[in-house]
Amino acid sequence: MKSNLFLASAMIIALFAVSCDDNESNNTVSDTISLTEEEKVGLLFMLEEEKLARDTYIYMNNLWSMNQFDNIKNSEQTHMNSIKTILDQNNIDYTILPEGQFDNENLQNLYNQFVIDGQISNSYALQIGATIEDLDIVDLEDYINESTNQVLISTYQSLQCGSRNHLRSFVSAINNNESIYIPQFLTIEEYENILNGSHEQCN
Repeated sequence: MKSNLFLASAMIIALFAVSCDDNESNNTVSDTISLTEEEKVGLLFMLEEEKLARDTYIYMNNLWSMNQFDNIKNSEQTHMNSIKTILDQNNIDYTILPEGQFDNENLQNLYNQFVIDGQISNSYALQIGATIEDLDIVDLEDYINESTNQVLISTYQSLQCGSRNHLRSFVSAINNNESIYIPQFLTIEEYENILNGSHEQCN
């Protein structure tokens, strides 16, 4: 999973050589749940990865004023809130750094590169959005497969549902710009299955 971050950094330049609202609701947790140390670490990581998406889309929206970024940045805040709910109810300490700042070095490096590449054109910015959702779906799948906690799995599946909708939105805009997105983390089969699916209602 963590290797995905290193791959992302390496693929940013190569990616650009190729030329929404989710109706999501917060997953709420009514009681404290039993979490392993690995699951706690995973929650903290995903909180920052969702923040990476939110902060990047805020930046891109300020730069390009595109509906995709304007809508999806709000959904990413909803994703963060879902994870924060579990952390709060289980008394797990966390810190949300100011916009554009990350505790995880790899996420910080990704954000820094996204800011540089996103200034090139709105087409590059859309490719960045698709890349983030591509990565997010795969990382969430890894955490789902590593957990047996049904509350955690349900929360991650809801976030993954939202990310699939986000990916569809970004790819649609990319296609409208007469370009294509090539998946960096999803397999071609997984990617095509998502694109061929309809917009999902995520709970």
